[in-house]
Amino acid sequence: MAALLATAFAGNAEAVTGAPRPAGQHAVAAAEASARTAATPSLPRFSARQLAGQRVIYSYSGLTPPASLLSLIRQGQAAGVIFFKQNIASRAQITQAIKMLEAANRSASNPARAYPLLLMTDQEGGEVRRLPGAPTLSEKQIGEITPLSAAVAAAKSAGKDAAANLLSTGMNVNLAPVLDVYRHPGDFDDQFQRSYSMKPTVVSALGASFIAAQQAGHVAATAKHFPGLGAATASQNTDKVPVTINVPRATLIARDEYPYKAAISARVKLVMVSWAVYPAFDRKRPAALSQPVVQGELRKRLKFAGVTITDAIGAGALRAYGTTSNKALLAARAGMDVILSAGGTISEGSQCVNGLLSGYRNGTLSHAAFLAAVARILALRASLPQ
Repeated sequence: MAALLATAFAGNAEAVTGAPRPAGQHAVAAAEASARTAATPSLPRFSARQLAGQRVIYSYSGLTPPASLLSLIRQGQAAGVIFFKQNIASRAQITQAIKMLEAANRSASNPARAYPLLLMTDQEGGEVRRLPGAPTLSEKQIGEITPLSAAVAAAKSAGKDAAANLLSTGMNVNLAPVLDVYRHPGDFDDQFQRSYSMKPTVVSALGASFIAAQQAGHVAATAKHFPGLGAATASQNTDKVPVTINVPRATLIARDEYPYKAAISARVKLVMVSWAVYPAFDRKRPAALSQPVVQGELRKRLKFAGVTITDAIGAGALRAYGTTSNKALLAARAGMDVILSAGGTISEGSQCVNGLLSGYRNGTLSHAAFLAAVARILALRASLPQ
């Protein structure tokens, strides 16, 4: 893949940036090419800044997409947008906002105009729903249904109904389901009924059912939060504070990562990686900044070939890692494809782009790996309804 991508971009991004290929880059490209499929279509002609923009999801405040965001989309410098409750007043209003974004995406100045934007939200069910309507049952409520076959049917209905609800407004990605295997009543996941069960086999079956049904409804699913936040206590919220999950490696693999096997078999299109630190895998860095987690556990051991996406780049768990630009750079170095800017400002997303662009130009980020990430993202976008 990497070698073909490099060919597809020959005389393109590197010529625009004027940056030479770093020493050893050809060897990196060859190694990555041998590890990936050789069937890669040609990609659009991007500038270096556009390449960086294709890896960033933006957010905004209010009910109307700001002119600055529409301009970035027209220029091919955004992969998509995430919506929160503050962006949604009614179904008609959010549908109109999405039409504005889609119109900007179709601009002749956008090299990625043939690819739908990634338009996403958190529609898990129960208390965690940004858009009114389905799925009304929480994951925990579904997990408590007996027998298991009935719970599987309920998860399937939830996935199907979530897809129909989101698609009716123009959204095409759901940041769900949660595959965390919670440990104790009232802990981080359970306090908002975001986990199906304390049993990994149940989470596995229900998560896979939700994923398959939702994606059959033409909305991409996102399994989260890899490798698992099920052991987090009620106060261990990565949105607010640094979190360390002190769980043995064997337990993480057998219990927390277990549901991802079924999710990957169900061809889940995205996996969100946690901001918690897992000392059993990497003593220093949060999972989404850790090559051993992203490249080792998720890509190599579990063989996930889809799109990786971070949790919110402005999370409190990342305070020690400097600027937004630096956090985005570190995430990309670890192997994350998409950077999620959920802070509600266009400037946060632009800082993510700047960090990726800097790493691409100075060789901190492998050009081959960068192009491979963009190819995965565009393949995901191409798979979604126009």
